[in-house]
Amino acid sequence: MRLATWNVNSLAVRLPQLLDWLVANPVDAMVLQETKLTDDKFPHAEVEAAGYAVKWFGQKTYNGVALLARRGAPGDIVRNIPGFDDEQARVIAGTVGSDATALRVIGAYFPNGQEPGSEKFAYKMRWLGALREWVQAELAAHPRLVLMGDFNVAPEDRDVYDPVAWAGQIHCTPEEREHFRQLLALGLVDAFRLFEQPPKSWSWWDYRNLAFRKNQGLRIDHILVSEALRPRVTACAIDKLPRKNERPSDHAPVVLTLAA
Repeated sequence: MRLATWNVNSLAVRLPQLLDWLVANPVDAMVLQETKLTDDKFPHAEVEAAGYAVKWFGQKTYNGVALLARRGAPGDIVRNIPGFDDEQARVIAGTVGSDATALRVIGAYFPNGQEPGSEKFAYKMRWLGALREWVQAELAAHPRLVLMGDFNVAPEDRDVYDPVAWAGQIHCTPEEREHFRQLLALGLVDAFRLFEQPPKSWSWWDYRNLAFRKNQGLRIDHILVSEALRPRVTACAIDKLPRKNERPSDHAPVVLTLAA
């Protein structure tokens, strides 16, 4: 079973790239972030024609998330964090598969936070606290759980191309990294770090300053798996190829492989 996450940074622009990627990479489930579409504009017909049932949750211009599944429609759908008052479309969760193969999948677009000390950073801290409490409850109800998406957090210095320059900056603050550790402490594992990975492995590169060409990026897109799934994880990798497309997203997909 293969699962993936991708911040497409506008599905209206990147839909052909997504459909091409799904042909080359027929994953069983996928979460998208930054679709940037209202619900009535979501291209569900095109996605369904590609062989995927899809649930989505969007808003105009900003944010927006979706959950795709190749074998049956996702069930028990939750949009945003229950009990957390939020006008921004950032979370979609659902159960994919059935019976013994069922997985609880949470797709999330974590707030950027702008800069430490800002109102947006305070919102990010509140959001992260609410997410942790909800994921804890979800884990209790669904031991076979995957949390994946654009976390907007580089959890360690090795996840940053220039740790000195980025020290204390957004995505790399001690507060954000502590929230990431608290998610792991719930009983989740960073699937990417279960394996030896190439040095300087990033999932995001700024559009500016030839960052991709210079490989100056951050690893901020993550897949966390529950301890119950950890023994089944056989691979986790970043697919950099879509970042070479014409008019690419600034993020690359991250792909998880689970043994049957």
